[in-house]
Amino acid sequence: MITRDLDAFFAFARGVEADFGPATPRAAFLVAPDGFARAGQSATDNVYMADAAAFDAQRASLQHRDLQRAISPVLPTLCFAGDPATPDAVFPNNVFGCAPGRYVVGRMRHPVRQREAARADIRAFFHDVLGRAEVDLSGQPHACELTGSLVIDRARGLGYCGLSERCDEDGARLMHAAFGLRATLLFDLAPGEYHANVVLAVLAGRAAVVCPRGFADPAVPAAIAGIHAPHAITCNADEHAAFVGNCIALSAETVWMSASAAKALAPSRRQVLEEAGFRVESVALDAIEAGGGSLRCCIGEVF
Repeated sequence: MITRDLDAFFAFARGVEADFGPATPRAAFLVAPDGFARAGQSATDNVYMADAAAFDAQRASLQHRDLQRAISPVLPTLCFAGDPATPDAVFPNNVFGCAPGRYVVGRMRHPVRQREAARADIRAFFHDVLGRAEVDLSGQPHACELTGSLVIDRARGLGYCGLSERCDEDGARLMHAAFGLRATLLFDLAPGEYHANVVLAVLAGRAAVVCPRGFADPAVPAAIAGIHAPHAITCNADEHAAFVGNCIALSAETVWMSASAAKALAPSRRQVLEEAGFRVESVALDAIEAGGGSLRCCIGEVF
């Protein structure tokens, strides 16, 4: 099923067992912020991106190493070298994604990011080292920026796909098939939003974080929060702006977000996560966040 119909989707979702696959990744991969700088093309539809003067490549590199060091005890984490010709490559989950037995290459909207999909070393890692079959969407015309646009409940095989300039309906259908999902809900992001994973997180199938202002139709975040109640967080404007919605569960016990997000997270909402069985972990990533994304955007998942 792939639909915009809230009633149909959630009627189906309520009957789905959490038996689709592992709820959290087996490993993670990063791409180093070598040559990290403001990408003018990406800035045209990413309102979170800072001005060029706010970019500090050295600080971004140090914080990125801190991120790898912090999450490595939780799951194996490797880091590919960056490339100054691809200044957004620090956010690889938009370009490369995993499903059992295969890996998916997305089709990026902007040419500066389309270069990332051509990385022979990352493709070889998945195909030659891990033995995964390739599903290559990068050459077709429909934008589909993988788990930036598509938030996946891996435990149930459910997708939540936010449509914007970065993903159209045809691209969403291609991703739905590529990841082999049981059902995907399509919805429009609010004007100015570029990726669903900035305003929505589904955490190990047990909890959800939603930022209602990021959705064009307020009924959508309400319905997503409702199906995850009582373990659903509805973010206020400050939490939204601080990237609380850009968090990720990297194990059954841990939810990770940037230090800025953790600072903005209200105690009552932290308690909701704790009641769902999660410990909040954080890493300072303010230099990375100048690029318009946060912790979850940096992490490619291996399932």
